Amino acid sequence: MPRKLLGEIMIASGWINADQLAKALKFQQQNPCLIGEALIKMHFANEEQVAMALSKQLGIPYASKENQILNPEKGQGLDKVLPEKFARDNAVIPLFVENNLLAVAMTDPANILLIDNLKLISGMEIQPYISTRAQILKIIDSFYQAGTDLIDKVMEKSGDGKGETSETDVLTPDGKLDLDKVIIGASKGAQSIKLINAIVKQAIAERASDIHLEKFDEKVSLRFRIDGVLYERSAPPGDIVNALISRVKILSKLDVSERRLPQDGSYSIKYQNRIIEVRVSVCPTVFGEKMVQRLLDKGAVELNIEKLGFEPRQRDDFLKSAQAPHGLIFLTGPTGSGKTTTLGAVLNTIKSPEINIMTLEDPVEIKMEGISQVQIKPEIGLTFAAGLRSFLRQDPDVILVGEVRDNETAEACLKAAMTGHLVLSTLHTNSAIEAIARLIDMGIENYLLASTLLLLAAQRLVRVLCMDCKQPYRPPQDEIDQCMAECMLTPLPDPAKLMFYRAKGCPKCVNMGYNRRKAIYEVYFNTEDMKRIIFKDSDNHKLQEAAAKGGAWNLRASGWRKVIAGVTSVDEMLSVTVGER
Repeated sequence: MPRKLLGEIMIASGWINADQLAKALKFQQQNPCLIGEALIKMHFANEEQVAMALSKQLGIPYASKENQILNPEKGQGLDKVLPEKFARDNAVIPLFVENNLLAVAMTDPANILLIDNLKLISGMEIQPYISTRAQILKIIDSFYQAGTDLIDKVMEKSGDGKGETSETDVLTPDGKLDLDKVIIGASKGAQSIKLINAIVKQAIAERASDIHLEKFDEKVSLRFRIDGVLYERSAPPGDIVNALISRVKILSKLDVSERRLPQDGSYSIKYQNRIIEVRVSVCPTVFGEKMVQRLLDKGAVELNIEKLGFEPRQRDDFLKSAQAPHGLIFLTGPTGSGKTTTLGAVLNTIKSPEINIMTLEDPVEIKMEGISQVQIKPEIGLTFAAGLRSFLRQDPDVILVGEVRDNETAEACLKAAMTGHLVLSTLHTNSAIEAIARLIDMGIENYLLASTLLLLAAQRLVRVLCMDCKQPYRPPQDEIDQCMAECMLTPLPDPAKLMFYRAKGCPKCVNMGYNRRKAIYEVYFNTEDMKRIIFKDSDNHKLQEAAAKGGAWNLRASGWRKVIAGVTSVDEMLSVTVGER
């Protein structure tokens, strides 16, 4: 007997009519998609109706919270069977295990590739159930993230109407918000204070660097960026999002009434004896304001050059340049790749009472004792170039310029280096060698750059595999071949002895498979051969060859060294060094 079509089942169930099906089929022809997706996009049916119709069509059980099937069993270690990132990326949730059969809820049981991947990851046969994407993602939030209980409990207390209390801020003597203490009152309201406090506490507990809160047409999104990756968390109700944003605006001394223009501000909090600076950015969107809070935890930043990720040769070259009496050092990489931390660790290593170190930054993210740090303020004329000219009258030995953005700043750095100062700075280029072409484009003469440049470096951050759950495996031949071709090791490792590791997930890493990040570097000390090439034509290919001849290696080679050492996985390393050879 032929299987019924999905549209026929939807009509028979009374969810759509024949006219709506005809319109959806026409839409499907013009916009290639599944018929169920067309019905949802045209608002003729909802996700739940399509999922139930698909369940009838395929003869696969429908799972929901209402029928108690969409409820992962406790005590079976299901969170270890299926890592959170895989579950979230593919909208799939494990339900129970029985006789080497793993039951999972998914949106499309006809996806053979996904089922094969589930078999590979779990090592079991798969019993599919059908559910909606929205329901699965909500269960993923509560199942994998025990930490979201803090936010959920606050929302539940606020919504049950029982025992509501208000919280009043407690400030430390220096004006910082103290999250360890609140004054509990008997009045209603103050839900926004409770929720913002819970969200920030949860973000700190999960080592998040950023908190994203935004409202869309039909949903609210709350996401934490952890080790460079955004993860969904339990979102607050849509009707209080504006109140939450207003609450943070008040803390950040922003204009609460202004909702048409972007605003930037900051505030400080004290939590568990840690002082955390919070940078706030509010931006208007078509559905309302989006708010991003960046958490700058001084206690979490360890300015120890030995723990950053340098290979011994790279560390020695960097410190050799940083201890020179004068010259230029440039560190390149995208925003958020850890350049500020690296330069801070270098300055922390070389600082002494005999050396006058001054920095120009935008903003000052890491405050360091014994170093004069200045935040630029372009609105009053304190730019990088203007500040650098002033610095030269302050008798500095070492100058850090946060970023070279224009030819004026580049020329000021060059003049400082030529007049007996050591200058460290950053550039936004894809590789270290490309910094030379960028500086020449800014108007720096080849011969001056060749004589003043001490060192070029680039960096990226790779996630570190969790030491408690990482899985060893013998790499396949294609990975071995790629490693041999790109690792730039002498002598090459024995392929028969290679053992790589992949992410799995466990309670200690919150089922992510990774815990924190380390930097990988390319560090090029300016050799005599490189100086001659810069002076002549600054050809990137020739510079790369000269650097390799001098014993240096690129980002990809550094990444393979971390893979061989079991620090990170092949997939993670390749994802952050894409385009590097």
